[in-house]
Amino acid sequence: MNNNGCSVEVKGLTKKFGDFTAVNNIDFCISKGEIFGFLGPNGSGKTTTIRMLIGLMDPTSGSANVAGYDVAKNSEKVKKVIGYMSQKFSLYDDLSVSENIDFFAGVYQTNRATRQQKKEEIIKIAELFGKEDKLTGEMAGAYKQHLALGCAMINDPQVIFLDEPTAGVDPVARRKFWHTIKMLAKKGVTVLVTTHYMDEAENCDRIALISDGVIVACDTPENLKRDRMKGVLLEIECSNAMRALEILRIDPSLHEVSLYGVFLHVVVEDESASEMIKKRLADNNISIKRIEKIMPALEDVFVSLVEEQQKKR
Repeated sequence: MNNNGCSVEVKGLTKKFGDFTAVNNIDFCISKGEIFGFLGPNGSGKTTTIRMLIGLMDPTSGSANVAGYDVAKNSEKVKKVIGYMSQKFSLYDDLSVSENIDFFAGVYQTNRATRQQKKEEIIKIAELFGKEDKLTGEMAGAYKQHLALGCAMINDPQVIFLDEPTAGVDPVARRKFWHTIKMLAKKGVTVLVTTHYMDEAENCDRIALISDGVIVACDTPENLKRDRMKGVLLEIECSNAMRALEILRIDPSLHEVSLYGVFLHVVVEDESASEMIKKRLADNNISIKRIEKIMPALEDVFVSLVEEQQKKR
């Protein structure tokens, strides 16, 4: 950990591929034991940032410090004190559960005297008692993800990086996975996690929203919802949401229009715009069942800030 209390500290971090800037001069600090969410659209720079932080990719400029080590100067030391779980399933399907754990114990050079204890802990985390000899490729995705998390923790890392760890996993399994993440954080492990599930992001202590390689907001979920939406958010329940979406999106007086489940979410300057919206939809034979001002969800803030950033292109 740095002298300023940051377990992960990023200053001016930039990555360019030719003329394309994937990560553009970003800054953030993550405290010990903090769950830090990293949210953004596909191609926004999340995975590139993680790869720089774990020493798999050199930055073009800027600096990154992880667990007290400068990533550029001490990448091998960084790798010994971190855990990493990639977007894609990172274990070997043709090895058994036990063999995968043994393999990663060797990769991380885990103390031989404690390997059996570590294996038992991972089996417990992944709920795989009695399945130690089962081929990993034959297991359900939820078990695989828990096993992958356990293997990423085999070296007792100070910081763990989780890149879309629950992609394709059912909601019940995701809930269990996040319970494990919270337990790790309580033990002082720092967690940086990327996700595209907004309900998961609510579990984070803080969230950085990244778009086009730029961090457009960084705060707690509650503060983001309270402070970062410009204007008033209206929720509309109507007879033909898709048609209403097409109609309202071409109105320049409306800041943002998006589909939220079966409802429309419309950001307006003030609540009086609801009368204009009612008339516009009625003129197009769309009946409104309900239109009301609501508090924004994290997804509304996410969409709003990303669209605002994309308008700057």
